[in-house]
Amino acid sequence: MLVLEDVHASYGSVVALRGISIRVAEGEMVGLIGANGAGKTTVLSTITGVVRATRGEIRFQGKSLLGKAPEEIVRSGIGMVPEERRIFSGLTVAENLRLGAAIRSDRAGIQKDIDGMCQRFPILGERLHSSAGMLSGGEQQQLAIARALMCRPKVLMLDEPSLGLAPKLVESIFDLVMQLRDMGVTILLIEQNVAKTLQIVDRAYLMRTGQIVAQGPARELEQVVDIKSAYLGGKLVEHERGLDRGVDTHR
Repeated sequence: MLVLEDVHASYGSVVALRGISIRVAEGEMVGLIGANGAGKTTVLSTITGVVRATRGEIRFQGKSLLGKAPEEIVRSGIGMVPEERRIFSGLTVAENLRLGAAIRSDRAGIQKDIDGMCQRFPILGERLHSSAGMLSGGEQQQLAIARALMCRPKVLMLDEPSLGLAPKLVESIFDLVMQLRDMGVTILLIEQNVAKTLQIVDRAYLMRTGQIVAQGPARELEQVVDIKSAYLGGKLVEHERGLDRGVDTHR
């Protein structure tokens, strides 16, 4: 469904991605894990057209995304929950949800989906006409996810959904992500929480310094990846090297 092949990207003279290849099949939850600064967010920014790939190919449902504007990429069916949520705190919960459906023109369908989000996320229904800035961190993350779902994406990309949340809220957000997967939503999950991510995804890619250094089924990576090293961004340890070229069951 979503394929990146040998993708390179730079910020000016600084090379951020060095030959990234990732595949996400329909109905899968795929994790992109690694320490802060590994390049995970840049991968998402390149997929969404915010950062231009300097080399390689990005395809979604068989069609190239290269050169397309971010709005066009969203219209194609890719939704994103950005890092640190980025809700509009001065707007109401309802207004934030409507902004998530900005690419749509079916007013009745939009209202139906807002009602559906209020059922799926009860706290949003209770605070529908309240300022989004009054929500707690965990509630704002629910709003960010609901807002992304309002565009009815075929693939949902989540960038560090647990970032800055208390441990109890982290558990509830991961539970929510699993619920979305169980509903059939195709997910690309970007996370620093390596151990937790490997417990819930189907497959994962481990990034360091703009490169994929290990990949494979989550249960296999869980056995061979040094979790502390992955989280802190240390060098690839010896028992990880066997997965350096990875095993991708969806090639």
